[in-house]
Amino acid sequence: MQVYGPAHVHGPQAINAPHASPPAQPATQSEPSAIKDELHISDAARFVEQVRQAPDVRQDRIQSIRAQIAAGTYETPQRLDAAVERLLDEIG
Repeated sequence: MQVYGPAHVHGPQAINAPHASPPAQPATQSEPSAIKDELHISDAARFVEQVRQAPDVRQDRIQSIRAQIAAGTYETPQRLDAAVERLLDEIG
């Protein structure tokens, strides 16, 4: 068994392995590949952006509608028809 220093061509090999270096390949001129930047946006980031773009809550309007519902004056035939039309548009 022969032991060579760290600068020798051979690395660790099996005892019966052939001790030959592969022939050197001529260097080929290849064009460098273009570097591409990529951006991956997570689902959580998309959700946060949707929340940020949501309209602000108009608390005064909510309380007004709650008062109308409590008084029984909010649900009119016209509003119910409009709500049914919107629902059918969404599912149909």
